[in-house]
Amino acid sequence: MLIRGLFRVGLGLVAIAIPLSIASVRAQTAAQIPVPVAQANSETSSEICPTQLADELQAIANRPELQRSRWGISIQTLAIGETLYEQEAQRYFIPASTAKLLTTAAALHQLGSSFQIRTSVYQANDPDEMVLRVVGQGDPSFTDAELRQLAQQIRDRNITHIDRLIGDDQYFQDPILNPNWEWEDVQAGYGAGVNSLILNLNTIALTLSPQAVGQPLQLSWSDSAEALRWQVENNSITTAAETPEFLQLERELNQPSLRISGQLQVGGEPEVEAIAIPDPSQYFLRRFQQILAEAGITVGQVAVATSPANGDEQALATVTSAPLSELLIQANRESENLYAEALLRILGATPANSTDSTLEAGIATVETTLAELGVDPESYVLADGSGLSRHNLVSPEALVQTLRAIAQSAEAEVYRESLAIAGVNGTLQNRFRETLIQGRLFGKTGTASGIVTLSGYLELPDYQPLVFSILVNQSDQPVRIIRQAIDEMVLKLAQLRSC
Repeated sequence: MLIRGLFRVGLGLVAIAIPLSIASVRAQTAAQIPVPVAQANSETSSEICPTQLADELQAIANRPELQRSRWGISIQTLAIGETLYEQEAQRYFIPASTAKLLTTAAALHQLGSSFQIRTSVYQANDPDEMVLRVVGQGDPSFTDAELRQLAQQIRDRNITHIDRLIGDDQYFQDPILNPNWEWEDVQAGYGAGVNSLILNLNTIALTLSPQAVGQPLQLSWSDSAEALRWQVENNSITTAAETPEFLQLERELNQPSLRISGQLQVGGEPEVEAIAIPDPSQYFLRRFQQILAEAGITVGQVAVATSPANGDEQALATVTSAPLSELLIQANRESENLYAEALLRILGATPANSTDSTLEAGIATVETTLAELGVDPESYVLADGSGLSRHNLVSPEALVQTLRAIAQSAEAEVYRESLAIAGVNGTLQNRFRETLIQGRLFGKTGTASGIVTLSGYLELPDYQPLVFSILVNQSDQPVRIIRQAIDEMVLKLAQLRSC
């Protein structure tokens, strides 16, 4: 097992372990541990009446190793909202990634499932120079492939030279980093900054591969040109088989500078680390200039816009994202933080925005939209759209109200399809396999240090559909222990019968 180094902050450096296995908020597919089949079968071998449910769930939560953990639970019938069990359901908890349920519900209801995000290139009305402005609106799915589409559209207009290429990154009016995010998170790929000109999730991938014993790990970057900008101090080493493995990466907060330490076993699998780009708008322009060159278009000067366009520009090229229904799958099922954060800011980036903060305006729009759906605005407090911030406070009741409200709306099917399915895909792919829950639970997971959460819809074999939220905070137990206890509770629900 690969052991990750502890986070530490000091003198502008942050020690990070970047891949998806970090115990912070991000996609958790690789970390989901299924309940053993033998145990799962025993848990579903008898029937439970609704009146017995409280005792069954409390027996799990009150185990000695879990008594210091704080449990928030709300379980209701989906159709009429009858409460079957609740524990501190109206109190605030840190939700981790289940906060995405609120963001995506509001985005879907407000924008519609067919909503798409545009990235466009405009030509300035300048008789002396060829000046092009690329305008982003925060498309989190934008990659090199879309840049190549824009370049080809420009080339199709017989443009072979651009005097000035301007990147307009002004659609969102906030700093790229949420001030409520922790230092170690913003260095990792799952905590990449949010801006209007997003490219490749605003990350760069670094692969570390074992060599001969005693040799440093070999480094390989996903972008060879961008890799030339990084200063790397590689203190890692390849060790003999059966020795412990660990990695630690330290990155300067605002500079492309890395220190790597740790060790991997000889002959072992490479480790891929996703690193947040410190200057995403400049990165976008660097890549665009390279891709334009590949298309036979030279570029003179490159700059990031500091003022709005004058309004007399001509549209030359446009790329639109997949519809919102597909973007929600990345936000919910795969738990991609950047998708949820971009959608939150898109909700706030309207002409009616009366604040200088797109983030604050987006949160206000979430609150207004969910209130229209019947969600109590006092039942949650948001600081971001993804759940990465520990300043988010959400009650189990708020999550259940949101899930029930969307289930009764015209967007019900699209929303449910965006969630992970137990034992099938997303962050629930490896949980509840070969149990009665497999294929019947549509949910959203959340994980951070001391925090494990699960909320969603549950279709039972011999009982009416349920909606539930289980939030565990302030736990001193390993994630796998808490997660297994939550899974056992859900398996208890599968035993429900009308009696």
